[in-house]
Amino acid sequence: MTGGSMDRLTDDILADIISRVPYKSTCCCKCVSTRWRDLIAHPDHRTKMPQSLIGFFYETDDGPTKDRYFINALAQGCHPLVDPSLSFLPKHDNLHILDGCNGLLLCLLHQEGTDADEILYYVVCNPSTEKWVVVPTTNWSSRAEAYLAFDPAVSSHFHVCELLNCDDTGTIEDIAAVVMYSSKTGVWSHEADAWSGCSIYIPFGAKSVFFRGELHLCSYDHQLISIDVEENNWKAIPLPVTVTASRDVYLSHGQLHFACIGPSELSIWVLEDPSSEVWTLKRNISQLQLFGTEYSAYAADYGVISIHPEENLIFIVAGHMQTLMSYEMDSMKRRIIDQVGCVSTWPSENRFRCIPYICSIVLRVIGRWTLNVVLV
Repeated sequence: MTGGSMDRLTDDILADIISRVPYKSTCCCKCVSTRWRDLIAHPDHRTKMPQSLIGFFYETDDGPTKDRYFINALAQGCHPLVDPSLSFLPKHDNLHILDGCNGLLLCLLHQEGTDADEILYYVVCNPSTEKWVVVPTTNWSSRAEAYLAFDPAVSSHFHVCELLNCDDTGTIEDIAAVVMYSSKTGVWSHEADAWSGCSIYIPFGAKSVFFRGELHLCSYDHQLISIDVEENNWKAIPLPVTVTASRDVYLSHGQLHFACIGPSELSIWVLEDPSSEVWTLKRNISQLQLFGTEYSAYAADYGVISIHPEENLIFIVAGHMQTLMSYEMDSMKRRIIDQVGCVSTWPSENRFRCIPYICSIVLRVIGRWTLNVVLV
């Protein structure tokens, strides 16, 4: 099709065409012309544009201070696509990445105070633009689990969500309250009665998914907990099966997915319509299919850490050396990505602790002005 023919296409038709190509090709499309770039970034078309899982942040656990790394998910053999040092952030004595959401990271920074008191504060940042903003902590931050909620297709603003437990043990079990920070208002808020009388136990380090204005997490009692970040209320949806491990939810192809590790197979379930609360079995993958005979020993010790947002691709960590691998569900092909080795784990779960870094093409296009608005 000639340039003149392309010019005759309406914006809606052109946006629909661009949205159907892979993530890497969409990145090239934004360089064709200012019209294509602005079309991709336009609010009316953002939800159509693809996302890609770039890689994973993780920390080692073999010294007094934790070393931070980034491992590419697909670009094997290349230098890390993201600098894990996050050296553009303000001065600090220690830093932990708590969560990631659609291209932004939520970090907790530690700094020694003048009276030997530790100073804690949150930072939300975009590694690709090196923009960041400080989010003040609350009186409960030292015993809270914090999550990030951000969807560039809907708004340039983000929320930070603190789950507070009901005692001082330092672990997140029975939720006493949820405190929400909005970058739009710049203040923390909570609903005093929203969580009273409930008994919800969230695994320490549970992965979250922000989807359709709700933060989704799996609980110990086999439920999907969905928290509305604007209203700060919640609802519970039963999980499709009873599980004792791998209590995490993922977002792929615009739908919530749940992975269940069974005695002899891995099952993938999808919640096609959250309002119906009905899960549909998407795949049953035997351990032989997953690991073959060459890596059969991994079947005794593995966990799902992510599902690709646009492809039928599962990411798994297995074995005592924490081998990171991927499995393509359609072609049934596995790929060994790297051996991570000694890493941090979630204390109560002994699970591989990593932060998937998923980047939206929209955020890469509009990131400069978006983060000038949000991350001043």
